[in-house]
Amino acid sequence: MRFKFPLLAIAVEVAIIVLFALYVEYEMDPDLSQQTNRTNSTAADQSLQLYPLFQDVHVMVFIGFGFLMTFLKNYGFGGVSFNLFIAALGLQCGIMAQGLLHNREQKFHIGIKDMINADFSTVTVLISFGALLGKTSPVQMLIMTILEIIVFAVNEYLVVEIFKASDVGASMTIHAFGAYFGLTVAGILYRRGLRKGHEKEESVYHSDLFAMIGSLYLWMFWPSFNSAIAEPGEKQYTAILNTYLSLAACVLMTYAISSLLEKEGKFNMVHIQNATLAGGVAVGTCADMEIQPYASLIIGSVAGLVSVFGFKFLTPFFATKLGIHDTCGVQSLHGLPGVVGGLAGIVAVAMGVTDRFTVSSQAKALGSSIGTAVGGGLVTGLILRIPIWGQSSDLDCYDDSVYWEVPEKKEYD
Repeated sequence: MRFKFPLLAIAVEVAIIVLFALYVEYEMDPDLSQQTNRTNSTAADQSLQLYPLFQDVHVMVFIGFGFLMTFLKNYGFGGVSFNLFIAALGLQCGIMAQGLLHNREQKFHIGIKDMINADFSTVTVLISFGALLGKTSPVQMLIMTILEIIVFAVNEYLVVEIFKASDVGASMTIHAFGAYFGLTVAGILYRRGLRKGHEKEESVYHSDLFAMIGSLYLWMFWPSFNSAIAEPGEKQYTAILNTYLSLAACVLMTYAISSLLEKEGKFNMVHIQNATLAGGVAVGTCADMEIQPYASLIIGSVAGLVSVFGFKFLTPFFATKLGIHDTCGVQSLHGLPGVVGGLAGIVAVAMGVTDRFTVSSQAKALGSSIGTAVGGGLVTGLILRIPIWGQSSDLDCYDDSVYWEVPEKKEYD
């Protein structure tokens, strides 16, 4: 750790600085007071209108996802702080990767919308990180972030530029992609020593409360996430309303199914922390389409139902039967609801809700998102298996003390 991680991290940041110097400029001239810059000033004003939405997305990335990762009793430092590290690296890589793919000029310009898209690319890696939480080294996280952002940018380019599909809330390109990328890497890095579980892969009362803070932030700001890059005006307004309704319906369904499946009808905190968010994931693809309010409620209800069943049955099945250990249950929170979102988009287009997209393009987008995720995750997993990245032993998984200075043991436990 002392030399391997610092030297690699510094080298990566230096490389990013060089790439920014060669290819990146701001979208406006900083001297807006001059008469010749009146056009740039107008562009800046329009861009600044997106800043509140960017702030909401930013809060989701750093507080929402960060605290959602703190449910493990001995991995709170790693959950929230590695989230910060991955996000900070990912947004820089996202700006570069998406900028180079979408622009043909020698240099490209960035503004607040590009900052939002960079945060979106970062969310993809944070989802994958959830499947690997507590089992990977900082060096492995750094490498995975870079590789996944590149693969994500390629798939996003295919979906938007080649297939001309709609995915404004990124059910397919972020959620399904991030989940299946992470699950594939988790399968390649599977630890047989963890087949029967690990004593530290548990929560305690206060760690679940911290994780619930992350859930609440994500839940409250999800309408901004799904509407941030929608066309200003009616499309953006529609995305906010559809997401709002879908999330509300998802919560009720989550509580109902959790009570139905648990002993004595009690609620499971894992379901409440995670499945209540599935409605925001599932409605993303068709968030800005003119679907009826009841359709948003149906999508949210189906997402909650599918997500709780996933946590109850699929997550343990994947771990014990398929050798894919998913620490946070990203399959159930992001993967399945992401697929539901992709299918909802296909149905909406088939029913004539919009004539701007085709069923074929939506189906190709869903297939591409899952296919590139699995392919990219396979390659990334094989690279991360090389035994030089400082991966901790099975015994030391889910333990902050491996990579962090922690308080005294009696306080830590």
